[in-house]
Amino acid sequence: MLDLRDLAELVTRHGDGLDAAPAPFALSGHSFRHHPHPDLMGVVNLSRDSWYRESVSLSTETAIRRGRRLLADGATVIDIGAESTLSHAARVDEKGQRAALLPVISALSGAGAIISAETYEPKVAEACLDAGAGILNLTSGTNTEDFYRLVAEREAGVIICYLQGRHVRDVADFSLSEDHVGTLEDYFRRETDLASHLGVKRIWIDPGLGFYYRNLTDSKERIRYQMRTFLHAFRLRKLGWPICQALPHAFEFFEEEVRSAEPFFAVLAALGRTDLIRTHEVNRVRAVLRTLQAYE
Repeated sequence: MLDLRDLAELVTRHGDGLDAAPAPFALSGHSFRHHPHPDLMGVVNLSRDSWYRESVSLSTETAIRRGRRLLADGATVIDIGAESTLSHAARVDEKGQRAALLPVISALSGAGAIISAETYEPKVAEACLDAGAGILNLTSGTNTEDFYRLVAEREAGVIICYLQGRHVRDVADFSLSEDHVGTLEDYFRRETDLASHLGVKRIWIDPGLGFYYRNLTDSKERIRYQMRTFLHAFRLRKLGWPICQALPHAFEFFEEEVRSAEPFFAVLAALGRTDLIRTHEVNRVRAVLRTLQAYE
C-alpha cells in the first residue's frame, strides 16, 4: 500500500527535480501558470464506443452543450475526440472525424473556449487547427515532424503523448524498461527538441499509459504503473515543459463507484506536480484540487 514512507523515499532519491519549473506561457488569452495551479481539461467524446458514458455526445448540439457546461464547471481546455482509443472500438476515417469534430470545434472556439483536438491523422489535425482548435492532442508516434510544423505555423500548442507504436490504434506489446523514467525522459527530450526546432512554443508532455497495449491485461499491474507515473512525473519537468496527465478509471477497483476514480488519481497527479489534468469529472476533480491547495 502507498504510504508516507514511499513518498519520503521518492523525495529523498529525486528531490532535486522538485525545483524544476517550466516557464509559463499564454494561449488564446489564458496564461498557463502550471503547478501549483494546475489547469483542468474537460472531455467531450464524439464516439459512441467511448467507455466513459458521461462524456459521450452523439450530436453536434449535445457536444456543444457539454463543452459549455465543462467551461462553466471550471475547465480551462476542452478536449474533443471523434474516435475511441479502446482496442475494439470502430475506426473512424478522416472524413468521418472531420465531419464530427469541425462543427463542434468551430462553435466552441468561436465562443472563446480553448479547444484541444485529439487525433493521429495529419489532415484531421490540420482541419481542426484551421477550425479554431488551439491545441493538438497528438496520439501519433510517427511522422511527428509534420504535426509539429502544423502547430508551429498556426502558433498553437501540442500535447505530446508517450507512445509505443505507430499511433493510438496501432500498438502491440508495451515494453517497460528498468529505468522507465529515463526512457520517458529520452523520448520527450527528442520530441520536444524537434518540436522546438520547428518553432513550437507551447508544449505539454503526457507520460501516462492512456492506450490499450495488448500485454497489459493485469489490472493491478496497469494501475501500479499509472500510479508510479503520476508520482514520478515531476522528474520530467526538468526538460522545461509542463506535464499533462489523463486520469484513469480503474473500474476493476472502484466498480460501482467508478466515478470516484478520477478524483482519487487527481491527488496522485497533483502530488507529482502535474500541470494540466485531463478528466471526465471536472467538478469532482476541481473540488479535490481546491482542498489540496488549502493545505499551506
